[in-house]
Amino acid sequence: MHPSAVPEAELLDGARRGSIDAFEQLYRRHVGRVYAVCVRMVGDRATAEELTQETFVRAWQHLGTFRGDAALSTWLHRVAVNIVLAHTRARSRRPEGHADSDEVVIDHHAPERSRPDVAVDLERAIASLPPRAREVFVLHDVEGHTHDEVSDLTGMAVGTSKAHLHRARRLLREALTS
Repeated sequence: MHPSAVPEAELLDGARRGSIDAFEQLYRRHVGRVYAVCVRMVGDRATAEELTQETFVRAWQHLGTFRGDAALSTWLHRVAVNIVLAHTRARSRRPEGHADSDEVVIDHHAPERSRPDVAVDLERAIASLPPRAREVFVLHDVEGHTHDEVSDLTGMAVGTSKAHLHRARRLLREALTS
């Protein structure tokens, strides 16, 4: 049987019994989505790769706690979001870090767009958002969480979540129209 034809429940059972091969197949099936949420939330590919790996290490360590109430992909998504948020909080506590800065990072080395028909790099625009605004934007507008869920995930008040989302959308409009 081709590895992609093995049912996920069977792979999950194998991984719970300690099969690294089964977990590796689960990893291959889900790494793309986990990486995508990490890169959108942190705005940096190298950091996203590290956080993706950390997500799967944590998943391997805590696979026994996965009850199956939701899909494995949903559980992995939640693990990834929690790891990214913990990473962001840790960075903001460092004295040299400016993780909560309100400034938008502008890449002056980016090639100029001389023609209006050139495709807009939305990922780059999202990555340029301030960290908290980017988190809320990704969780709400990209991942589809409600403001209450964003509040639970990030620990910020619902009103603060709404303010960050409004700000993120405004900054994206400005970045994409300039």
